[in-house]
Amino acid sequence: MESIEKEYERLRKKSNLSKSISDVDKCIQLLQNARQAIANDPSSARVSIAKLQQTVPAALEKIKDDEKEIYSGLSRYGRALDKTFKATTTYSTNDYDALSSQSDLIKRAIAMHLIREGQFAAASTFREEAGPIDIPPHLTTEFVEMYEILNAMRIHRNLGPAIAWARSKSTELDHRGSNLEFDLCRLQFVWLFLEQDGQMRAFHYARKELKQFQEKHLDEIEKLLGAFAFQTRLKSSPYAPLFADPEKCFNDVANAFTKEFCSLLGLSAESPLYIAATAGAIALPTLMKMAAIMKDKKTGWSTVNELPAEIALPPGYQFHSIFVCPVSKDQTTESNPPMMLPCGHVIAQESLQRLAKGSAVTIKCPYCPKESSLAQAIRVVI
Repeated sequence: MESIEKEYERLRKKSNLSKSISDVDKCIQLLQNARQAIANDPSSARVSIAKLQQTVPAALEKIKDDEKEIYSGLSRYGRALDKTFKATTTYSTNDYDALSSQSDLIKRAIAMHLIREGQFAAASTFREEAGPIDIPPHLTTEFVEMYEILNAMRIHRNLGPAIAWARSKSTELDHRGSNLEFDLCRLQFVWLFLEQDGQMRAFHYARKELKQFQEKHLDEIEKLLGAFAFQTRLKSSPYAPLFADPEKCFNDVANAFTKEFCSLLGLSAESPLYIAATAGAIALPTLMKMAAIMKDKKTGWSTVNELPAEIALPPGYQFHSIFVCPVSKDQTTESNPPMMLPCGHVIAQESLQRLAKGSAVTIKCPYCPKESSLAQAIRVVI
């Protein structure tokens, strides 16, 4: 992956269209200037055209040189991708398509992803071309508001819209146990305090806005106000960590705002399509290798809804605490909970009861030689 990241950074920094666009604009400007000169003085047409014949070819060559660098960067990036993700000809992607009958869900996932990412024009065009998609009309309006607040926060360092939104949703946020409103107001205080001659404004802001949080956040408010005693030597004071990295605080509070905004809409903070695609990219090499082995040995999966191998995903991609019984292959439920044997192996209760049938005293673990009794099994609460 390092080679891909390296080529991507090179492509992003050097092999981009900015130089080419600039040179195209210069070429267009030459043509427009010549046209204007001819319009003002038709007798100068021959001279203007002669000048163009000298300057335009050079400008076009410059554009070609710019494009060569872009094509070269794309080529290097493509080779890095091919080297890292080697293609295989032993597996056909058409063998089994779990979503072949779910085109409406795929369209909805794509449209929702575009809306969530703030690509509203692309989402609108996609919905027009893909046909009717079941998305509540108010969602686009909600995400437009979210990105307006985020842009004010991240670009202009204006926390006002975010604080106003959090205040209007204070009941719902309190019910969720969220401290978003206080975090925003605290960051506003820090930002004011660090401005040149901004301590007085920070003091008045604290008196007006932070007092409403005294019951729940008194200790943190006292620490913020304690910084006034060290205005001239804040960096060596005990309160320095509170003011150490406001830029990072802006990113953190923006992420917290996004999470809370989406939660109140009943949505996850990250796009499900992005998560699914990333998890699929992680799992794909293992699945393709397993598919190739099975095809070579002319064997198949036991069921299309079951993976043939364990896929290790990062902790951030594990969303449900579930347990699938290794004996029955069924997911456990409240009526069929996971049970742990003294040896440490865990199976479903129904599988345990089937093992106990016909044995009055002992049960042999299906995964190790150790024996135990039904009464020794302990329910596992996930």
